Amino acid sequence: MGMAACLEIEDLCFRYHDGTEALKGVSLSIQKEEKVAILGPNGAGKSTLLLHLNGIHLPQQGVVRVGGKEINSDNERQVRSKVGLVFQDPDDQVFSPTVWDDVAFGPLNMGLERAEIEKRVADALQSVRMWEFRSRAPHHLSYGQKKRVAIAGVLAMDPEIIVLDEPTAFLDPSGQEDLFEILENLHREGRTIIIATHDVDMAAMWATSIIILKDGQILAQGTTKLLVREDLVKAAGLRFPLVSQVFEEAAAGLGQPLPRTVKEGKKLLFKLTGH
Repeated sequence: MGMAACLEIEDLCFRYHDGTEALKGVSLSIQKEEKVAILGPNGAGKSTLLLHLNGIHLPQQGVVRVGGKEINSDNERQVRSKVGLVFQDPDDQVFSPTVWDDVAFGPLNMGLERAEIEKRVADALQSVRMWEFRSRAPHHLSYGQKKRVAIAGVLAMDPEIIVLDEPTAFLDPSGQEDLFEILENLHREGRTIIIATHDVDMAAMWATSIIILKDGQILAQGTTKLLVREDLVKAAGLRFPLVSQVFEEAAAGLGQPLPRTVKEGKKLLFKLTGH
């Protein structure tokens, strides 16, 4: 994992037109090549925070920096080529007549040469295993396939940071596995991945860094060990990962830290049984 911060936020505040105060002085730093899970209850401000990461919302107060540069109205379009955002509902993002047209939309608006656009679209669709569907109308795709097309549309912009809002929502188990294989491949390419999620099990298994939000403020930022801190989990309206719940008494009896993933649970089980 790199040591340089690729994204920094200082004292970010945001209030909607109806007076709802969604963010109240959020400050955080994300390092290059991290896998970050942002957790919190409904209304915590997760989606509002994500919309600030690529300039869809500009700060009303505070500063957001990407690669050391402050996001403002002059450079918000440039920022979107560095930070790609995948919305929770792919129907908000996938709207062109064909899959190919949809993925080409961003590169076309970047003014790239035709050959470069074609290469980016092909690479993006192949990376999410949707190349064979390139001539298909998006409304004829399954929900999971639309989700992959939405990711491909972001990839075609070649961003350094990829942000996903509730990426596993409404996906079946097979679709979730496909999604995380795609995310792992993107991370191996050196990209920073940020997701907002309610899924503590997935966050424990996948993330290198956890950010917990509540009522527009950060309760904590750190490793996945935060997910087994009882006071913090309770305050955030979350729960322990299921593996942690299963082994809670056994871990306490052995004086061992709570396992957070299936792999850690298997190790503790071996200690308990000897095989």
